[in-house]
Amino acid sequence: MTSAPLTDPKDRLIVALDLSSVGAAESIVARLGDSVTFYKIGYELGFAGGLGFARELIADGKKVFIDFKLHDIGNTVARGVASLAALGASFATVHAYPQTMRAAMEGKGASPLRILAVTVLTSYDAADLAEAGYSASVEETVARRVVQAREIGIDGIVCAPTDATRVRTLLGPKGAIVTPGVRPDGAASGDQKRVATPYAAIRAGADHLVVGRPIVASPDPAAAARAVQAEIAAALAAS
Repeated sequence: MTSAPLTDPKDRLIVALDLSSVGAAESIVARLGDSVTFYKIGYELGFAGGLGFARELIADGKKVFIDFKLHDIGNTVARGVASLAALGASFATVHAYPQTMRAAMEGKGASPLRILAVTVLTSYDAADLAEAGYSASVEETVARRVVQAREIGIDGIVCAPTDATRVRTLLGPKGAIVTPGVRPDGAASGDQKRVATPYAAIRAGADHLVVGRPIVASPDPAAAARAVQAEIAAALAAS
């Protein structure tokens, strides 16, 4: 569960390929070139041939984060995770329910795949939790799930950048913290409700930042990626 030191800002940035086709993803990856080494594939691209594309990225020396947020009966989760481990993925997400987390850790076996537990989605706030029937606050729910994940031995946590400082305190120095909801200064927040800049997210304790639209929708994706990496470097230098 211990993370190796992450000294290169490239290792910290994960570009979200939230695109509708493999062709669109291939175009963005080509435009990003060597400026990006780590990509996330979620439902949209995954269900449009993205797992085959993930194999290609891995074969080309890139790292891949499969963000399907698995949550099902234990046997199904374990088998699904075993398949992702065989794919060669670096990260995979599950929802932070104890049975699901235990099954995922069983399914990955001795592979280097790292299981990340999703606490509360960054598009949720207190009103969303209340509507879903949760009486606890966002902060209380995140804390409970992080403690459970730590006790199970999960490899890392996905949380909003605004939760990263508290998550690091609860999680301890071991385990990765991966934060979506990262927006450079001036970028639209879109459907994210709990956001922070790359600089602030790293300073808060995040290890990896997931950035999608501010990079893939940019007229110059490589320049946008380098700008995020520059903020990461500045935050690391200030630590």
